[in-house]
Amino acid sequence: MMLFQAVFWFNPFAENLFRQQTAMGSMNDRVLRFACILLSLFMVTAALSFAAVVFGPMAFALLIMAIVWPLDAALRKILPRGLALIITLLFTFVAVITFSSLITWSGGQITHWLIQNQGHFQDLYVQGASWLEGHDIFAAANAAETFNVVWLIRVFQTLVQRLNSLLGFTLLVFIFMTMGLLEADALRSNLLALDGTGTAAGSSIGAGAGSGNGARLVAAFRAIGGKWRRYMLMRTLASLLTGVLIWGVTLAVGMELASAFGAMSFALNYIPFIGPLVATALPSLFALAQTGSFETAFLVLCVITMIQFIIGSYLEPLFTGKALAISPFLVVFTVFFWSLLWGLPGMVIGVPILIACLTICDHFPQSRWIATLLSGRESATVSAADDVLEP
Repeated sequence: MMLFQAVFWFNPFAENLFRQQTAMGSMNDRVLRFACILLSLFMVTAALSFAAVVFGPMAFALLIMAIVWPLDAALRKILPRGLALIITLLFTFVAVITFSSLITWSGGQITHWLIQNQGHFQDLYVQGASWLEGHDIFAAANAAETFNVVWLIRVFQTLVQRLNSLLGFTLLVFIFMTMGLLEADALRSNLLALDGTGTAAGSSIGAGAGSGNGARLVAAFRAIGGKWRRYMLMRTLASLLTGVLIWGVTLAVGMELASAFGAMSFALNYIPFIGPLVATALPSLFALAQTGSFETAFLVLCVITMIQFIIGSYLEPLFTGKALAISPFLVVFTVFFWSLLWGLPGMVIGVPILIACLTICDHFPQSRWIATLLSGRESATVSAADDVLEP
């Protein structure tokens, strides 16, 4: 050390060179760390995609566990553990079968009507292509010829077939859910034991537990469960209200499949952004095919768009509050990202996964900035600074 100090004392150039090399070394470390993070994210994404048959049902099982956990906890207070689990599973099974049957029935009704009345759609496509050609819009006319009624029928048939083929997916969900409910208390005790707070299943987080990672995870899981239940409750109420109103609109204009459109809108509303878009365009297209009136179809489009806007942009944020505030851009990205990885199930589970990730980040000081950045709400500090800077 004295030798280095002597060299730097008599040679300022050597001192500057040493400092530059040290700075370059720290910069290379940061670049290497960033590259490792990117590589890790890529490997995790690839694993989630290749093992979608396992991770997808596991994600849905965790979501359903969070939803039925209050029921299971209440039953365990008055019934044996095994009997409470059986009743919880039966309740969940009935709810899932009812929801799946509703989707299958509505999709089958729409597909059956399409097959029987495909001539109406073919005439509409011919009229649309002629109108576009008359206005020198040949590219759009070619697109209209490509997306004909046969393509539309195949889309509905493929969707119904995929829904009917989810039996194996549902079976895995129930297996993971059963094992998860049985081991939830043990996992909680093991996490608390990491901090030395005790191993009793019913022990609460003590005063000294807040500084341990195990206690933070327990608190994060508890918060995730509460947010998931609130999210699914608000989504269910909004979907139910949307389905009833769309059923009323389609019934009022005299459409034949009013009940099917109401049920389909109820199911599609669980998919953020994409679901309401399809639930708006589909009845409008069928209104044009059934009535042959552009005015009626435009009226249905405007009314359903207003319904979707009021429910999605006003009522849902009003009742969910700031606890579920997420950047809208991040929600859209999440829906498309998870649909790319897991298909249709990914569209449904994407937002709950995002809520879980942000909640975990919020419970650890090192990653809390991520939850703040992606929360979609303006912080009080930034607002006050803006007020000061404004003239």
